[in-house]
Amino acid sequence: MSKYSHLLRLPKDRFTSGVMAGFRFVAQRMLLKPVVWSITDVTVVGRENLKGFNGAFVVVANHSSHLDAPLIMGSLPQRLARYLAAGAAADYFFDVWWRRGLTALFFNAFPIDRTGTAERKGVSKKLLGRGVPLLVFPEGTRSKTGEMGDFKPGAAGLSMLCDVPIIPIALVGASDAMPRGRNWPKPGRPPVTVVLGAPMSAAPGENAEQFSARIAQEVRRLHASRSSDGDLGYDTSEKGAA
Repeated sequence: MSKYSHLLRLPKDRFTSGVMAGFRFVAQRMLLKPVVWSITDVTVVGRENLKGFNGAFVVVANHSSHLDAPLIMGSLPQRLARYLAAGAAADYFFDVWWRRGLTALFFNAFPIDRTGTAERKGVSKKLLGRGVPLLVFPEGTRSKTGEMGDFKPGAAGLSMLCDVPIIPIALVGASDAMPRGRNWPKPGRPPVTVVLGAPMSAAPGENAEQFSARIAQEVRRLHASRSSDGDLGYDTSEKGAA
């Protein structure tokens, strides 16, 4: 039985269509990833933490650069990235047809409302409830300084509500490589590290705020361990693989 059988049985739209997943594979793995990997020096650490892992999940990561989503989707095993849908700001990425189309093609993106009008409230819950894995940046927007901000509890709450695990990811060097305000990475292939953590679930009696704080602590730990060249306890890393 296919690992995607729960999606193959659903009514088809761009989030669950195998045909659209095929187009995304070409866009992500044959176009976007080779470009990003050629203009930055990417190291991927911790893939063994996801060995044998399947099913729906929520990816949570720090957010400081437009490189973040391409780095995550290019670093995850393809079996996990195939249907991954990234939350994107509705007021920016969905405001004009061409940006909406490109964001959907490359990132299987769904709109996240930042205005507080609740017009799109529940989209992420519906997708996750259908078995579509999500990529969410709990800080809500890119860091202006590169320093990690506070995590909002929405991703943790989704994980608990839909009974799916969180995959914590730390992005190290992305802000230095392409800080906020730049439309292209700095020259010279600046180094970037993607640290894939082990799946996490809420502990018994833990509420969304407490779980979110623990997720943030783990992302910070992964980030600090790598940025200080400490020992992450991982057996393998992948250097510069495209």
